[in-house]
This record gives sequence, structure tokens and C-alpha cells, in this order.
Amino acid sequence: MKKRWLAVLFGSMLVLGACGGDDDTADAPADDTGSTTDEASVDPEQVVQQNCISCHGENLEGTGNFPALNDVGSRMSEEEILDVIVNGQGAMPAGIIDGEEAEAVAAYLASMQ
Repeated sequence: MKKRWLAVLFGSMLVLGACGGDDDTADAPADDTGSTTDEASVDPEQVVQQNCISCHGENLEGTGNFPALNDVGSRMSEEEILDVIVNGQGAMPAGIIDGEEAEAVAAYLASMQ
């Protein structure tokens, strides 16, 4: 009975989680040209916290076979970092982050020196 209840609860969480989020860009901030932009709404630090710290460490200092990211900007360019995020490298799988989030994270990590 407990397993069934947990399965129902977990399934409900998945369904409710999929229902959230509004992709309406009407509330997106306008850039200098007056058009709206989603990039301004991307918080790269939050994306890193959600996707990177489990392997690279809470302070991005690196753990085990996972390299440090807290100074990756001194070793790699923004384009190289974006390439690793998009295509993966070593034990890191491709596509953990994509689109504008990947670009924002690459710029954020490139600034870390």
C-alpha cells in the first residue's frame, strides 16, 4: 500500500511540475532597442546551482574527477565553455543546459577567473 501511495504522490508531483511555468514574454524586460529579451530573465548563478554543483562542488571547487569551475575563465574562453556545455566532455554529458541558459552560464563561468 505504501509503494502505491508513493507512486501516486510521485506521479502527481511530475504532472503538477509539468503544468507550471508560463512562457509568456510579455513580462520580459525590454532591452535598449525596446524589444523584449528572455536572456535578461536567465539567472546564470541559479542555473549553475541547479545543474552544476552536484558534480563540481558547492563552491565549484571541483570534486573527484570533476574539474573546478571557480576559475575556469582563466583557462577557457566563453566559446570553449559553451562548447563543453552543449557537446559535453569527458564524464560530462551533452545538453545538461541548453539555449539561452547555456549561453548565460558560459558567459558567467568565463567571467570567473
